[in-house]
Amino acid sequence: MRLRLIASAVFATVAFSSLIVPSLHAAPAYRPAKGTDILWDKYGIPHIYAKSTPDLFFCYGYAQAEAHGNLLLHLYGEARGRSAEYFGSPNTPEAKAETSSAIKSDTWVWTNSIPQRSEGWLKQQTPEFRSYLEAFAAGINAYAAKHPEAISEESKRVLPVTALDPIVRSQHFIHFTFVASSRLAEPTRRAAVSTEASLEPGPLDEIPGVPADSDGGSNGWAIAPSHSASGKSMLLSNPHLAWAGSTTYFEAEFNAPGIHIYGATQVGLPVLRFAFNDFLGYTHTVNTIDAADLYRIKTSGEGYLFDGKVLPFEKDSHTLKIRQPDGSFTAETLAIRRTVHGPIIKEDAGDPIALRVAGLDKPFMLEQYWQMSTAHDFAHFETAIKRLQAPMYNILYADRDGHIEYLFGGDVPRRSKGDVAFWAGIVPGDTSETLWHDYLTYAELPKVIDPLNGYVQNTNEPPWDAAWPNNLDPKAYPPYVAPTFVSFRTERSLHMLSNLDAGNKPISFDQMIERKFSTRVELADRILPDLLAAAEKYGTPQARQAAAVLAKWDRLTEANSRGAVLFYAWARQFMGPTLASQAGFATPYALASPMTTPAGLKDPAKAAQQLDAAASETMHDFGSLDIPWGDVMRFQINNQSNGQVTGTSVVRTAPIDGVDIPANGGYGNTGVFRVITFGPLQNKTRTPIHGDGYVAAIEFTTPVHAKLSLSYGNSSQPNSSFHTNQIPLLQSKQMREAWLTRKAVEANLSSRETF
Repeated sequence: MRLRLIASAVFATVAFSSLIVPSLHAAPAYRPAKGTDILWDKYGIPHIYAKSTPDLFFCYGYAQAEAHGNLLLHLYGEARGRSAEYFGSPNTPEAKAETSSAIKSDTWVWTNSIPQRSEGWLKQQTPEFRSYLEAFAAGINAYAAKHPEAISEESKRVLPVTALDPIVRSQHFIHFTFVASSRLAEPTRRAAVSTEASLEPGPLDEIPGVPADSDGGSNGWAIAPSHSASGKSMLLSNPHLAWAGSTTYFEAEFNAPGIHIYGATQVGLPVLRFAFNDFLGYTHTVNTIDAADLYRIKTSGEGYLFDGKVLPFEKDSHTLKIRQPDGSFTAETLAIRRTVHGPIIKEDAGDPIALRVAGLDKPFMLEQYWQMSTAHDFAHFETAIKRLQAPMYNILYADRDGHIEYLFGGDVPRRSKGDVAFWAGIVPGDTSETLWHDYLTYAELPKVIDPLNGYVQNTNEPPWDAAWPNNLDPKAYPPYVAPTFVSFRTERSLHMLSNLDAGNKPISFDQMIERKFSTRVELADRILPDLLAAAEKYGTPQARQAAAVLAKWDRLTEANSRGAVLFYAWARQFMGPTLASQAGFATPYALASPMTTPAGLKDPAKAAQQLDAAASETMHDFGSLDIPWGDVMRFQINNQSNGQVTGTSVVRTAPIDGVDIPANGGYGNTGVFRVITFGPLQNKTRTPIHGDGYVAAIEFTTPVHAKLSLSYGNSSQPNSSFHTNQIPLLQSKQMREAWLTRKAVEANLSSRETF
């Protein structure tokens, strides 16, 4: 059933004459103080020097519009629930598909009341922070007014931007893309967390060219002085998300009186989500939090059953405006039903299914991020994060005073019963026993502060191994908080960070960066000896030939690694297409032994058969069992498309010079720490759809020292030289120095804008 019908919608298509849409607040005029500057360095990073905090936000909006204007406005249009109105034009099969996607997106937005709720959130902002949002919006409008030629005609339909837009965008992105993906409304998909699942997307998952939604991944390390060669704390920020659309990162430096912050955030957000200053820094990884639940509703007559009574559905409607090829519009009326749990988003076995999302009563997420990035010590940082305004994400923190922290952050509903598996399914909605209203407090969430081992880490896994061997005890927390699985990427992280092979010696800044780029395949270290033995005993001649190739393989995914392509083909046979199942191991994962479990082959003969099948696939696709990894896996950008995909549509851009070079890195679920998720095989090659994006390595010396990279560049605008100019750094595993003084920026200047 189509999503808009599943969402309990009733549509009537009519000729459009006039529709009432939510009014946008008038954009206030804004003029920054004289002498306010944006200095763009040679990598396209804006370094903002402002006379006041509102001026800083104005310049940040201006800079985002300059670097990502078309994408930014598309994302705002999508978050408003007006994609079909702004961008629809179904006169070709491709355009019809885009319009259908836009209607689905708009349906998701209005079914979940994102615009209306955001209006309420805006009204609750403090006057000070609201002034910052207004300045940010004014900066976007100012750039669009000054450079109308730089904005596409369809993107201009979204203008003007107001202070409401960054709030709508943040709620749409965090609460209704990560916490509760629209994929929940698909009848066959539920993002359950089990002992054999990982949040890292597999190569054949449903993400080619589109945002990764809740399947995103990241690595994060915080190293205390006791484990650092310099005696200074260090932080590694390494998020992995899709390389296009709503997850695109934008990097910037902020300078204003009392403010010096460097970091990155998603396009359209007015604050930095991954940041450091002269005193401290923090990063995120996607956690295993369940902050959205599905409820099975039992109908009775025109209402539904709840605690033995029949309650009426709350009913609402919204009219979607749909652009036609000739510029006219049609309209479709969306009928929405809600229960005490939340909106009806689909049906299952004839029953309506309601969605309840955590954190919708917390309007200060953006302000909390601002307070986190402007804090100067652990006490003030902890005060900010105790607000728990962000509904999800692990937080990893380090500061120059030597403190480190890991926090399983977000809004964990306080539930009266059930474990992770129970709440990952569809729970009974006819009783108040399953209806939660409150959340665990900061004090009740899993966390580690200044552990004896000297580091904390996370790679999107449950919190228990964050400071191994000083494990958190799952039994000390409610059974619904988090599962107890772990992936091979976590085990590679622990191997490198614990430094056991070197006697647990302290780690230098350069060693941290070197290990961040590790392409070693932990799964191969764990299982390859058993696989070679199985092939020798049970394998066909072809399987034994494949085993001979794997025996010579360096167990890396470097461009010249021979055997990695073959092993990847076998891993998909052994662990499933998303590389997530651990059912084939003889010894299952044990929380107390993350370095050695899971291990062994449960069925060696079957593993040998799978190797034979992998060999046949590899020979069919490439004609060689030992084809180099980089011949198949390519860093390619703008070679096959002149558009950038957002959540619902393609942002048309002019062609620019493409990049096509051998790649390194690999799939996180095979235990590669340097995650590059390559998409489906096309023309005998695979190209990145997800993985290393923004990377920051920070050492809290005085002054702070940092190195950075942003794989796909800091601009998505047509013909921008900043879109592909960091790919060579990506290939060579290099990071650029963070230019943190005006003198350093001006020595590497690309352009200057003075207001």
